Amino acid sequence: MSTLVERGETADGYRARRTLPLRVELIRQLKRRRTLVMGAVLAALPFVLVVAFAIGGDPGSRNGQVTLMDTATASGANFAAVNLFVSAGFLLVIPVALFCGDTIASEASWSSLRYLLAAPVPRARLLWSKLVVALGLSLAAMILLPVVAIAVGTAAYGWGPLEIPTGGALPAGTATQRLLVVIAYVFVSQLVTAGLAFWLSTKTDAPLGAVGGAVGLTIVGNVLDAVTALGHWRDFLPAHWQFAWADAVQPTPEWSGMIQGTAISITYALVLFALAFRGFRRKDIVS
Repeated sequence: MSTLVERGETADGYRARRTLPLRVELIRQLKRRRTLVMGAVLAALPFVLVVAFAIGGDPGSRNGQVTLMDTATASGANFAAVNLFVSAGFLLVIPVALFCGDTIASEASWSSLRYLLAAPVPRARLLWSKLVVALGLSLAAMILLPVVAIAVGTAAYGWGPLEIPTGGALPAGTATQRLLVVIAYVFVSQLVTAGLAFWLSTKTDAPLGAVGGAVGLTIVGNVLDAVTALGHWRDFLPAHWQFAWADAVQPTPEWSGMIQGTAISITYALVLFALAFRGFRRKDIVS
């Protein structure tokens, strides 16, 4: 049947768009242990930071440097911003790499991939369903962290304006809107990791290989960005713009860095997604 579909010959009543519905794939992924564990880890981070601040004291009382961390206990909004700051560089990379790198490779490792294609689910449809659900779960992970952080931070430090380390403050309503912008930008900036993980997932039968490879390459990008000798070449690295969202939580937001970062991330991601679809279409499925 799969061969007939690829040739354009289909059985009566068969509709490719009805195969592997997003709802079915989403339910499958939500029930998996790694999804639940990842959600628990992200939800636990705000509680860990509250305990750390309670034990270590006011984070801004130890030195005279002006950093976002110094305002962590000023309000629930500040606490949420700090949670995003400490997790955007690495912790939020993990769920993106996990959800996107575990898409096709996991089916291959379970020897269920060929049966899915024999159902028959067209290859493009299979990739599309897997990718949409993986990106949806990645976005949900990035929303979960600040939502829990706002709730925990408000309970611990009260609700109020978002205090800016360099001076001034944003009203609570404005701060909430800006945090939504930050979440959206962090998600877009992680699309490169998603593309890497998804592409690697179509190349290997080992899910850990795809996930680890995406995380490793993301770390390499961060290391290269720290090499100042590269000069303006760093502008082409997605890692160079990962904290450009800090410009959105200023009294007068600056969008140029976020626009450049968005353009770089989307460009890399589209190329990687295209490579995944192109390579998988020609791949011999033996598992």
